[in-house]
Amino acid sequence: MKNHMKHFKIITTLTLLFSLSFVQAQKYTADWASLDTRKIPEWFQLDKFGIFIHWGVYAVPSFSKVVPDGYSEWYWCNYNDSTRQNYKAVREFHQRTYGKDFTYDQFVPMFKAELFNPDEWAAIFKKSGAKYVVLTSKHHDGYCLWPSKEADQSWSRPWNAFTSGPKRDVLGDLTNSVRKAGLKMGFYYSLMEWYNPVFLKNNAAYVNEVMIPQFKDLVTKYKPSVIFSDGEWIMEDTEWKSPEILSWLYNESPVATEVVVNDRWGKTTRKIHPSTYYTSEYGSGMDKTVVWEENRGMGQSYGYNRMEKLADYKTSEELILMLTDIVSRGGNLLLDIGPAADGTIPVIMEERLSDIGKWLDVNGEAIYGTTSWIQDKQWSEGEKPIIGGGNYQTNYDINQLVKPTDKQAYIQLFFTRKNTNLYCIIPSYSPKITINCVSVSKNSKVTVMGINKPVSWKTENDKLVVDLSELCMIAPPNKILVIKITEID
Repeated sequence: MKNHMKHFKIITTLTLLFSLSFVQAQKYTADWASLDTRKIPEWFQLDKFGIFIHWGVYAVPSFSKVVPDGYSEWYWCNYNDSTRQNYKAVREFHQRTYGKDFTYDQFVPMFKAELFNPDEWAAIFKKSGAKYVVLTSKHHDGYCLWPSKEADQSWSRPWNAFTSGPKRDVLGDLTNSVRKAGLKMGFYYSLMEWYNPVFLKNNAAYVNEVMIPQFKDLVTKYKPSVIFSDGEWIMEDTEWKSPEILSWLYNESPVATEVVVNDRWGKTTRKIHPSTYYTSEYGSGMDKTVVWEENRGMGQSYGYNRMEKLADYKTSEELILMLTDIVSRGGNLLLDIGPAADGTIPVIMEERLSDIGKWLDVNGEAIYGTTSWIQDKQWSEGEKPIIGGGNYQTNYDINQLVKPTDKQAYIQLFFTRKNTNLYCIIPSYSPKITINCVSVSKNSKVTVMGINKPVSWKTENDKLVVDLSELCMIAPPNKILVIKITEID
């Protein structure tokens, strides 16, 4: 009897262990059907505005011909790939400036970051009104901004910012400063490396021996709130082992409950999986039915490009309108800066961030934590222009669509909503604003944010007419004003 009981206990224990293992395996199934049951953490859709940073070895030459897709961070590839639009321009510049025998890795000692002050950077980001920051931990050149043994080993030379170049943990230092400033910190991470010797020899070996352990090291050490993956388009998600990586990230990593992840994990993963947010790049963005984020630079490049002139940069007002348009359609804006190789943020970029921050100091209530309304914008009378769509380098320019014209309709207002409050964002000042299709109650209040002066309003034919004529003496005519309507029906 004792032996039977002993055997029974052994069998029961084994069965329990098997069951737990099975449940664990089921819980961490590495397939998209399972992964897509995870909801995107709520904070991302509330914060609305983040800062992107493209900084690395490519900041030394900081060159690209200013054309569409004139990304200076692609310098190395532009030099080598004759199919690239900037191939000829980059080769001529490189050979004239550095010589034919000067190789890309020789830029590394010139990437000194001697003026890099992470606390100053964090203060600038805080002042801009951004709520999160995303730094390029590693771009397609494979050079890492943190101490990565996988980088040095696979390249057979110092290939990270701790063992070469700045000789410091750039990523770690900035992460500490950003969090100390009260902002969330995230990282861009390229799956692909153009010329990594292991990658060129054996893609699978690179994924297993370099990429996966390197990615896990990055996440485990620095605990990012955002992962912006990229460089995914040359292989399928199964070849990158993306489902396995994301299963680990969502279930076992130290950021499993907080981390927000984008949609770039394989040839066919963009705009498909609801557990990832959708990315548009110098595009028109998505719509309010999905979680999405537009990412772009202030000019035509992400990395600092010395060839860009003043005319290539969006003005502060244009960037504010861009943020407004994106948020009204339910999206986030990840606005990029490209620091110089010495670690300074170009003054024009700092000025733009400062101006956005000043506007958000007054009007941030109409941006943060808002949702789309039943309509995201109000058009004037007339035929609406044909608007280009897509998620990559489209011709969508919100700053053209708000300009009054006799021939076509133009955008008069943008709308956002929070609880029972409606925010009507005016692209340009007008003494009288007519708001269509809004129903106000007897308890409603109509105010202009940042103006300590009451405004007159009335309803006419189911339209709300707001008189701003007296504000022209205290508000510049070109200022982007926000009308707040409380207690809407």
